[in-house]
Amino acid sequence: MKIIRAEAMGMCFGVRDALGVTRRIADPASVTIHGELVHNPRVVRELSARGFTVLDETERRDATPATSRVMITAHGISERERKRLEERGHELIDTTCPLVRRAHAAACKLARMGCLVLVIGRRGHVEVEGLTGDLEQCEVVQSAAEVRAYDAPRLGIVCQTTTAPAVANQIVDRIKELNPDREIHLIATICRPTLDRQAAVRSLLGRVDALVVVGGRRSNNTRQLAGLAEAAGKPWLHVEGPDELQPEWFADFESVGLTAGTSTPDDVIGAVHQRLRAIAAAHEKDQLPEAM
Repeated sequence: MKIIRAEAMGMCFGVRDALGVTRRIADPASVTIHGELVHNPRVVRELSARGFTVLDETERRDATPATSRVMITAHGISERERKRLEERGHELIDTTCPLVRRAHAAACKLARMGCLVLVIGRRGHVEVEGLTGDLEQCEVVQSAAEVRAYDAPRLGIVCQTTTAPAVANQIVDRIKELNPDREIHLIATICRPTLDRQAAVRSLLGRVDALVVVGGRRSNNTRQLAGLAEAAGKPWLHVEGPDELQPEWFADFESVGLTAGTSTPDDVIGAVHQRLRAIAAAHEKDQLPEAM
């Protein structure tokens, strides 16, 4: 069984920078992380083991952290949430990805232009909550099926930074179709790491029989990579680590692609690759003819 790695995969610079900030903190017990720093369970466990308090993302909106210092995650928060924390006396350590900041700025610009802001993304995702938290008029659109004719004369469109480009294009086309007389402004906010990793998977799918995707199950961009295989009719497997790989799943494949989401550590990708190589070697041994 041949294993082919995607040309672009794994951690993006925003995630690496956020983790770099945590490594420079001498007293982790004095810091509360305002949600999951990145959507990778192993990273979250390691941060907790070091002494950081990690708030559950479903409870952080109205939470009052017990520590004086609060770390904003790579997914960002709204300015309203930032102000709430500062007014309660917290010192903020900001690890918001610069590309998420750019999406925030784009959404606010469209709002100042008088647009109803349509945010293409996953409803309830922390990045989307941050993007919409400062907007008076906005709607989150997850699929083309949700698009309707809008009452506002001006429509502004931004995307969650990890949105699949194909999904975004379908939604934008549907918005234009159902709102032909509206003034529509689109600002491209899908991040380059997402675009690169999706393009690498699309290129890979034509060369392999199946795809292994490594990353946290709560990671939006990781699920999007698996979705590309699903759309192409290729068998795929989403794992968080090497222990989830079962040899029998690979029995019928001659080639397997390997990719990973932007919050997946390099050593986890390496461990999964090594496990795949061991499975491939075992399959090859089983297929050798017996000695006479």
